Amino acid sequence: MARLPLILLAFIISTAAWAVNIKNIKQNALGMAFVYIPAGSFQMGTSKEEAETISFEMDSPDAGKFRDEYPPHTVNISNGFWLQRTEVTQAQWFEVMENKPGPEKYWQDKDWQQLPVVSVNWFMAQRFVEELNKIDKTFRYRLPGEAEWEYAARAGSKGIRPFSVEKLTDYAWFIQSSGDEPHPVATLKPNAWGLYDMLGNVWEWVNDRYGKATYHQGTRTDPAGPKTGNSRVRRGGSYHCPLFQTRPGYRAANPPDTRYSVIGFRVIAEKK
Repeated sequence: MARLPLILLAFIISTAAWAVNIKNIKQNALGMAFVYIPAGSFQMGTSKEEAETISFEMDSPDAGKFRDEYPPHTVNISNGFWLQRTEVTQAQWFEVMENKPGPEKYWQDKDWQQLPVVSVNWFMAQRFVEELNKIDKTFRYRLPGEAEWEYAARAGSKGIRPFSVEKLTDYAWFIQSSGDEPHPVATLKPNAWGLYDMLGNVWEWVNDRYGKATYHQGTRTDPAGPKTGNSRVRRGGSYHCPLFQTRPGYRAANPPDTRYSVIGFRVIAEKK
């Protein structure tokens, strides 16, 4: 498959840097763009008061559904990392994996290259990482951890979302704005750290196992999630999600062999 469309897409994304210093953006040999996320601390999770507010975004308010998001707690991210600016696209997936998961209509779309790849389970995302590591000798790739993902999605902000509900359609494809379909990556505004689609468009697998009581236990520096568990975490919401799920703190999980047309992923690049 020709590399040119990927490189052009990455160039367009990387030049639309917004508030991000262009020096904090890198591309790999396949044209995938990455933003440097600095080390730091943040409040992970949702307070009971915030949960009550969020519950009124539901058709049937129930703050109890968010118990796995509290208590909010300080998490230290001790090392900076390079996070992909967008979800992995269909073009990037095809170039690495040479197959076409997900609904056929998305591969026939005029913008098929820029659509996020979907219907990949957690194991498939890990296989992509393995193959990418074989192809690229400069970087080592992996899925982000749950804490790393939320830290990047919050982008230095506090509260329920990094921006007001009234501005959410400027940043996120969710059920009220998406037409219940995925959209080409990087077509809305990036967050304050230059990352696109951290909320909405497609759910994103992270590396961690899911635990309901994760926030009550474990380390608070570079937490890696439970050591055992039957499900893996996905974050961010999708084009099909209602408002209350479209925020950095919302947690969802599935068995790692789950394939939905609303789930994709993005990766971290580290120097070898």
